[in-house]
Amino acid sequence: MKKKLVVLTGAGISAESGIKTFRDSNGLWEGHDIMQVASYEGWLKNKEVVLQFYNQRRRQLLEVSPNHGHKVLAELESQFDVQIITQNVDNLHEQAGSSKVLHLHGELLKVASDCRPPKQILDWRDDVRLGDTDAHGIQLRPYIVWFGEEVPALKEAITLTEQADYLVIIGTSLQVYPAAGLLQYPAVNVPVFYIDPKPATIHNLKNPLEVIPMNATEGVPFLKEKLLNLL
Repeated sequence: MKKKLVVLTGAGISAESGIKTFRDSNGLWEGHDIMQVASYEGWLKNKEVVLQFYNQRRRQLLEVSPNHGHKVLAELESQFDVQIITQNVDNLHEQAGSSKVLHLHGELLKVASDCRPPKQILDWRDDVRLGDTDAHGIQLRPYIVWFGEEVPALKEAITLTEQADYLVIIGTSLQVYPAAGLLQYPAVNVPVFYIDPKPATIHNLKNPLEVIPMNATEGVPFLKEKLLNLL
């Protein structure tokens, strides 16, 4: 039976494909205040602005490709049972060939009914406009988990992390919760590998930790060789 490799990815791996990271140093996202475009309150205040913002993100996603880091993670499926848990809303892991990808914060290429729980979740590659509705006449919204909203995939993510033989963290500052809290769940003896050119300090981790201060395109191939030597 293959060892279970659980990989938590953040904005850093997508940034190497040309997708801008969620939060710039000035606290803005593409010139917008975060809460204006990433909260339900912002959505209620100005749906047009929010739809336009995610339409731009969606168009950008359709112009970029997976990088070497994404591709090597997909290659690891030949030796390991690889489960990706991503904070990213792009589909670059899937494009690269990863077969098990859990999106914690939603997906850009999907839309949902503006009700809780959504009556419909639909695949969507075009712009979304006011007046675009589901089969029940309910306005469609980006299928994104905004600040303050429940993370529907969290329970599954915790279960997967508890099952890990190896836990890998790539390209995340570990500042966004509840995703960062997944570090609490692997068994005590499970090795943790943290790939990031500017790694955050991890406090109170009970597991053996190896920090690999590289970006994803360099660090994931480096990790692959290290993991293969452990088999």
